[in-house]
Amino acid sequence: MIDPEAMSTMSAVSRSAAQRVPDKICNRFEGRDTTFAEFDRHVDQVASALDASSAKVVAYLGKNCDHVFEIFVGTTRSGGKFAPLNWRLAPAEIIEILRQYPPDILFFGPEFTAAVGEIAEALPNIQILAMEGGDGPWPTFEAWRDAQPAVPFSDRSSSSDPALVLFTSGTTGVPKAVLISHGNLLQPKLDSLPVKHIYDHWDDDDIGLIAMPLAHIGGIGFWIISFVNACTSVIQREFDPAGALDAIHRERVSKIFVVPAALQIVIQHPNAADVDFSCIQTVMYGAAPMPLPLLQEAIEVIGCKFVQCYGMTETTGTIAILPPEDHSTEGSARMRSAGRPAMGCEIAVFDPAGKPVKTGEIGEVAVRAPANMLGYWKNPEATAKTLRDDGWLLSGDAGYLDEDGYLYIHDRIKDMIISGGENVYPAEVESALYAHPAIREAAVIGVPDAKWGEAVRAVVTLKPDATLDETEVLNWMRGKLAAFKCPKAIDVIDVMPRNASGKLLKRDLRAPHWEGRERQVN
Repeated sequence: MIDPEAMSTMSAVSRSAAQRVPDKICNRFEGRDTTFAEFDRHVDQVASALDASSAKVVAYLGKNCDHVFEIFVGTTRSGGKFAPLNWRLAPAEIIEILRQYPPDILFFGPEFTAAVGEIAEALPNIQILAMEGGDGPWPTFEAWRDAQPAVPFSDRSSSSDPALVLFTSGTTGVPKAVLISHGNLLQPKLDSLPVKHIYDHWDDDDIGLIAMPLAHIGGIGFWIISFVNACTSVIQREFDPAGALDAIHRERVSKIFVVPAALQIVIQHPNAADVDFSCIQTVMYGAAPMPLPLLQEAIEVIGCKFVQCYGMTETTGTIAILPPEDHSTEGSARMRSAGRPAMGCEIAVFDPAGKPVKTGEIGEVAVRAPANMLGYWKNPEATAKTLRDDGWLLSGDAGYLDEDGYLYIHDRIKDMIISGGENVYPAEVESALYAHPAIREAAVIGVPDAKWGEAVRAVVTLKPDATLDETEVLNWMRGKLAAFKCPKAIDVIDVMPRNASGKLLKRDLRAPHWEGRERQVN
């Protein structure tokens, strides 16, 4: 249950829940339960400790942990901002991020002692604390926290203040730091209260599974939804399909947010056949395209309501929702869409000149909403390119709106292929390839072609024990897509190249074909 009076800051949400449901479990993590009253008391101690050291920027390097949320809310209560780092990054990448966005204090998880040693040597002015005891000279979080008295600490934040710093994936260059305010995090949930929006509305006995990384809006944002509803969160240190299935079966989890790749692993896991999925009421999915065959399989296996959530870090998560009524095991055209605008969101599609296009025409997707970021930290140039003066945020995604207001995403603008003057969006071709019984993953790229400028080429990985007949697949594709969209050739590889966040690196697939050319377009 959301308390509308407490939806100004994360600190206010915490204080309200502690007063209304003090003995209810807030976080459950590896055998440790923390009630809402205990959580808020720890938040006071964290705020006092940060205030004593004048720390205003706090970072965390590590996997999911219940104490991280105490640090997050405690940092905001003391008037600071919290920055979770992607633990999949190499130490050199993390050091470069911290050079550009230096924190006052860095907390780290037990798996990253070696990496923190390198960070400490490169950046000696950052105070470092360990989440758990172990090797190294650093004090532990609990000792640091519990040295402070458990007395109320007055909230020093306001709705417009930055609360959270999330870093873009950084497929090229150093990731940008996205500044997200308390209002960005909370106002959309407040706006959805009158209609009990399925994404934000939870019943008092709902239980959420937090399995996605906290350095991504899908991870920390889903915990926030559970938290503002004063519901219990079951936290996994990292995504593990067997662990997720066990949590569903044992903890009777009712709400899940998951990326498509993780959902596929869960429903195809050998243990899935023995799990009682009847407790799950809603599966929310997003952060990557969901192939239709996988979605149909998931609906059949789990048998609950499915909700697609389209958004990005810069919009503090969801801006468009495809509700359960638009999902079916038979499939429909709308299941290929990202849904309609979420409550309080305006979505438009612009041409390269920044003007709205006609219904059904492809352009760049833009959003105007209360959850749009404040901007990029210390990067006004990048902010100006993304946030227009009239409030529209340019997504970088190519898509169109149909006559009913449903949004269809084709691809990233930069990934579009132009072949013979025709625009080809790789995601559309990849979705068709995915339906082939031999193909596990598919990536579509543009390669140089003397006649057409660019030619469509597919790169795929295969399912176990599968083989691929290129001619057969190409003929099969021609029955599904226009000829100019169909691949001219298919490469089979063992593993797709990905960055530390798990995003596909198409530039690595393109590179051999464009070597020696001045531009990556033809």
